[in-house]
Amino acid sequence: MSITASDAPQRSHTSSIAIIGGLFFIFGFVTWLNGPLITFVKLAFNLDDVNAFLVPMAFYLSYFFLALPSSWILKRTGMKRGMALGLFVMAIGAAVFGQFATMRIFPGALTGLFVIGAGLSLLQTASNPYISILGPIDSAAQRIAVMGICNKVAGILAPLVINALVLRGIGDLASKVESADVAGKTALSDEFAAKIHMPYMLMAGVLVLLAIWVMRSPLPEISASAANVAPTSLSGKNEKSSIFHFAHLWLGVLCLFLYVGVEVMAGDAIGTYGQSFHLPLDQTTFFTSFTLTAMLVGYLVGLVAIPRFVSQERYLAISAVLGVLFSIGAYLTQGYISVGFVAALGFANAMMWPAIFPLAIRGLGRFTEFGSALLIMGISGGAIVPQLFAHLKQHHDFQAVFLILMVPCYLYILFYAVKGYSVGTRMVSSVTAPILSPSS
Repeated sequence: MSITASDAPQRSHTSSIAIIGGLFFIFGFVTWLNGPLITFVKLAFNLDDVNAFLVPMAFYLSYFFLALPSSWILKRTGMKRGMALGLFVMAIGAAVFGQFATMRIFPGALTGLFVIGAGLSLLQTASNPYISILGPIDSAAQRIAVMGICNKVAGILAPLVINALVLRGIGDLASKVESADVAGKTALSDEFAAKIHMPYMLMAGVLVLLAIWVMRSPLPEISASAANVAPTSLSGKNEKSSIFHFAHLWLGVLCLFLYVGVEVMAGDAIGTYGQSFHLPLDQTTFFTSFTLTAMLVGYLVGLVAIPRFVSQERYLAISAVLGVLFSIGAYLTQGYISVGFVAALGFANAMMWPAIFPLAIRGLGRFTEFGSALLIMGISGGAIVPQLFAHLKQHHDFQAVFLILMVPCYLYILFYAVKGYSVGTRMVSSVTAPILSPSS
């Protein structure tokens, strides 16, 4: 039996918050492995940047194709069983990736990443609305703070772990591969690729155990639509009868698409950006952690500032302006300083998802689950924008390409913060709290 927000204050949700916090840790860890994996597949499969960037493309496209099916699945399974199913699917994907990567079959490895993303899309479609309405709204900020810390810490740790287990000494190995004959290159690449097998098989096992844990956990079922009541007319009837009547939602889907695109550029593409300056390969594999550290700082600042000193709409606008300024700074500088500006985009990006998502689903009522699924589809921006970067930088200056891609995205986010979120809506109070992405 499901519960609504009105029932939630009567229950103690400490254990539920701990469980969802664990899931947000998994979101961050798995998602931010993509940056180091770009470097891994370039050497293991002897790929150029365009093909190596198929890693985030395969991963994030799964959200586009599977977010809506996930919402339908959740209507049948409920949120709790849906989360467990998502973890099982992720486990299958991790095993597939580990096996095919070891065999150096790139299409199979990409399939594994797509399956991992499919599991995450199911997990996210359930957990993102879940945490915002779990318990009384006046304590929502505390719950979101816990989720943010879990997510950011995992994102910082992921590149460090994969570097320690797989990528250590990759600079020397790349030099050996470059100077070796055909047989030597094959042997070295086979040996390097085999290092990924154990970590991903271990990950698959952990995900299965987590799925069983979630199934046996005391997580309550919660009805998101009952907690996010839509505006009503004077007669008391719902004014909107179709999802297409919510213009602010559709503008928000595009906003989230562009936001995830710039977030992945700052996090996953930063290593390739640094390599374009001919910085040491052993160093560039750690750059994702710098972006995630900046995101953690940005989230903590936002947590203190919102809404005590500034509204979430105003903070989103400030964040967008910072994104433009940091992107220009990256273009005007060189080497480590330029990379530093890219990492600083993590600070600008940190509070964007928590602001965009609740603004976009505000007042959707019975359309809340479907609207949430549409927004989850927007995560596919992480597939498109980085792939454009990989293609365009082959023919143009990589810093100019970075600037041309990033600035328009941030300007649209600025528009949404100033005007887009209110298009076609009544400015009514909402019980919807900020929601965190897996990578924010």
